[in-house]
Amino acid sequence: MKQLKQFALLAVALLTMLTSCQTTPVADGDYDNYPVYEGDDLEMTVDERGTNFTLWSPTADSVMLRIYNDGVGGEPIDVRYMERKSQQEPWRTAFEEALYGKFYTFSIHHQGEWLAETPGAYARAVGVNGRRAAIIDMNATDPEGWESDVRPALNQFTDIIIYEMHHRDFSIHASAGNQYGGKFLALTQEGTRSPEGEMTGIDHLKELGITHVHILPSYDYGSVNESRPDSAQYNWGYDPVNYNTPEGSYSTNAFDPATRIREMKQMVQALHRNGIRVILDVVYNHTYINDGSNFSLTTPGYYYRHKDDGSYADASACGNETASEREMVRNYIVNSVKYWAEEYHFDGFRFDLMGIHDIETMKAVRAELDKIDPTIFVYGEGWAAQAPVIAGDDCAMKANAYKMPGVAVFSDDLRDGVKGHFSQATGRGFATGEKGCEESVKFGIVGAIQHPQINYELVNYSKAPYTNHPTQVINYVSCHDDMCLTDKLRASMPDADEKTLQRYARLAQTIVFTSQGVPFMFTGEEIFRDKKGVHNSYCSPDEVNAIDWSLKHSNREQFNYYRDLIQLRKSHPAFRLATAELVNNHLQFIEGTPEQVVAYTLNGHAGGDEWEQIVVAFNGSDKAADITIPEGQWKVIAHDATIDLEGKNTIEGSHATVAPSAALILAR
Repeated sequence: MKQLKQFALLAVALLTMLTSCQTTPVADGDYDNYPVYEGDDLEMTVDERGTNFTLWSPTADSVMLRIYNDGVGGEPIDVRYMERKSQQEPWRTAFEEALYGKFYTFSIHHQGEWLAETPGAYARAVGVNGRRAAIIDMNATDPEGWESDVRPALNQFTDIIIYEMHHRDFSIHASAGNQYGGKFLALTQEGTRSPEGEMTGIDHLKELGITHVHILPSYDYGSVNESRPDSAQYNWGYDPVNYNTPEGSYSTNAFDPATRIREMKQMVQALHRNGIRVILDVVYNHTYINDGSNFSLTTPGYYYRHKDDGSYADASACGNETASEREMVRNYIVNSVKYWAEEYHFDGFRFDLMGIHDIETMKAVRAELDKIDPTIFVYGEGWAAQAPVIAGDDCAMKANAYKMPGVAVFSDDLRDGVKGHFSQATGRGFATGEKGCEESVKFGIVGAIQHPQINYELVNYSKAPYTNHPTQVINYVSCHDDMCLTDKLRASMPDADEKTLQRYARLAQTIVFTSQGVPFMFTGEEIFRDKKGVHNSYCSPDEVNAIDWSLKHSNREQFNYYRDLIQLRKSHPAFRLATAELVNNHLQFIEGTPEQVVAYTLNGHAGGDEWEQIVVAFNGSDKAADITIPEGQWKVIAHDATIDLEGKNTIEGSHATVAPSAALILAR
């Protein structure tokens, strides 16, 4: 009986292929002539007509749809061959009833063979490990009060303070005191404490004062087995499988498609309720695997760039690079970002290896998000691991940031200028006594714009400004990649004690948080967290990556400095100027400073600041340095690695001393 059924299905498929209208044939590899589909119903929708399936696969000979009862295992309960009116149209089939609770896969017949089953590229709900797409009522995944969830207020992008974190790092250690360690729900728990009574979790974020959390990839990725959630597994998640559904290992039940969706929404809702916006790390530049990816199994070849010999181009150094310049790939990226912003209320997107994407795609992303909410922040790595195969002038590289208004890029110029080269463990930067880094620091201070007092020939990487406004630059000294700041300091200053190393860290972060642009910090550095010296801990165990929150108690002075530094920035708009014109009008570098010293003034109530004038000076040497300042009486806000937000102490005159390896901030 089963064989008879399969024979009948094959007969229907053959008839469909013979009777299909084949006008304007589309050839494999002729990607510019692939039809563009503008509909919003790929690949499954449920409405009053029932359950509708639509697959874009122009070069497929036939398409088989399978319906399952479960997300893994078992035989299909229904098999259908999809139809299309012409090669220019997508494949379609429909069921009269809503198939809630069922799962499905597609399989295409291409170049004489049936390719493996796939949930499709557009799946928004999946079973365990993302092998089958799920049919669920998305409205039923909304947590209570979701319709009232609102983004915390944001006036301008330079008001943002980003805290980059990984779900597991942040909450898995026993000292976090969180019953949902490593899960989305960990960021919904209030009142969590370390054994020493220190705030952890969401309370810690509020105490620190950041405005945005940047969460490492949280879509469904391939390197963690969701069916074994309690086993020792770890990955950052830069190995995409299903771009439009949350990662199951971060949920309390990866076997239930709705659970991961609901719990991610609960996380966003809880952070919003506590005044914190949420940024999703997105990795559209490559996929986890090549021929077996959901892209390859639905429309072979189209979604990727290739070399002249037909092999995969690999600007990601992960095996492939996606072809964002092709219309359906661009549409996919734009609509995916739009979906996360609307369905999950995400407030920003960080693009991994954004330099692989083309400029027009990033501009399209910005334009679509502007329609939803122009305060949604977009930024990315303005580089690639290797040169993309498209022209450099077309790539969303750092040097092309000025072509992408409203899209920001990371400043590796400031990063390496402050702490030393990212790949050289023992290399030093301005904050650790290296000479010749002053112009790179100054370039970061002005937000990578054009400023008449900077010699761009001496900036370490960029010989010209690349932003239109400081809103387009992310200033930072470390992130999940490479050595975290604590490890870098220990490796580059091996003879220094912990107190001295923390002093270097304070100088480095003071440069970041008082510079124009958007400051960014890596989770746990405020309590001097390390990663045991591991450069690339993407798959290292919890012993390396998890944050021991007992460090907060033992490094309380370090935390207090970071907290006060953030409060200083938030309280004084002079450090948050949003346009190049304002920076050039109000920020002036003090000439004639000693070697390894950078100093400047912010004048004229910059940005409407209550302080009429501010002096900021950084001393990267191990000796005290004297600088000339405008004559008058000054409140001392920061001095000798301490911060006093009220400025209880004062100095008077036209000279000031900057302590070794420290910042000096004066105000009046």
